[in-house]
Amino acid sequence: MTSICFRAMLMAGAAVSGLALAAPASAQDGTTACLITKTDTNPFFVKMKEGAQQKAEELGIQLQSYAGRIDGDNQSQVQAIESCIAAGAKGILITPSDTKAIVDSVQKARDAGLLVIALDTPLDPIDAADATFATDNFVAGELIGQWANAKLGEEAENAKIAMLDLAESQPTVDVLRDQGFLTGFGIDTKDENVIGDEDDPRIVCNDVTDGNEEGGRRAMENCLQKDPGINVVYTINEPAAAGAYEALKSVGKEGDVLIVSVDGGCPGVKNVEDGVIGATSQQYPLLMASKGIEAIAAYAKDGTKPETTEGKNFTDTGVNLVTGEAVDGVESIDVGEGTDRCWG
Repeated sequence: MTSICFRAMLMAGAAVSGLALAAPASAQDGTTACLITKTDTNPFFVKMKEGAQQKAEELGIQLQSYAGRIDGDNQSQVQAIESCIAAGAKGILITPSDTKAIVDSVQKARDAGLLVIALDTPLDPIDAADATFATDNFVAGELIGQWANAKLGEEAENAKIAMLDLAESQPTVDVLRDQGFLTGFGIDTKDENVIGDEDDPRIVCNDVTDGNEEGGRRAMENCLQKDPGINVVYTINEPAAAGAYEALKSVGKEGDVLIVSVDGGCPGVKNVEDGVIGATSQQYPLLMASKGIEAIAAYAKDGTKPETTEGKNFTDTGVNLVTGEAVDGVESIDVGEGTDRCWG
């Protein structure tokens, strides 16, 4: 995972321990918006922050930007919401680390008159936020599941699959991608709201990665101890996929395993090109954030709230499967187009 250092500024009434605080745009109308991400190092959230900053400057909105210390740092996000309320913000964009635990704090913000929009990761329940701007994460998982199944062909019936998820708390994005992959691969998910309750013998390991390379390596090592014959690896994101690959490489198995993932960042697309990842589902964080700032601006102006995509309970910001090995029946874009549209 590429780390990017941010310039931090202390702002009266808004400094939160353990959070990165961005310099504000020059506010023209007194409107303040907050962006709260899971971390400030994952390239996905770096691009999200970039999109929010660009749009805030364009619209003359003061942006206060916060991030947790690690993925899963709910308490820092709670503190950030408190700071946003105290600062008189008109709205909050948040990628929640714990989609259930944060709900009470989100409700407090809404009760105070703030518009709260979840980015990328829906709250649980989804209507705990005023709106959600996100990839259809189930579809993202489904695409890589369909691709992996088609790539294996008849051997899909004999697959040995490792599921490298995000966190024990099973946030919504984790569940949606996991269950989407299994559905696409042709595995009965039992309760589609729960990770790990499947009884299909092809699933030989479930582990968590914290969405980073170190966690991906550790989880893959654990899974190989359970079954060294693993030949398919699903990962929650591309940093976890990179770690899984390193673990496989260390035991000489990197050429025997099909790895699929979700993100579409430039390092991940390069890993598709290099054969580290077979296919990844590309999402568009800059678009999520810029549309979120536009929505807060509209709400500040006249109370308008964003509308959902037709047929869905959120605003869908799109997803594309990126692979160097297209298969029949699964729509995809090639590595060249994926590179043109990547981030990070």
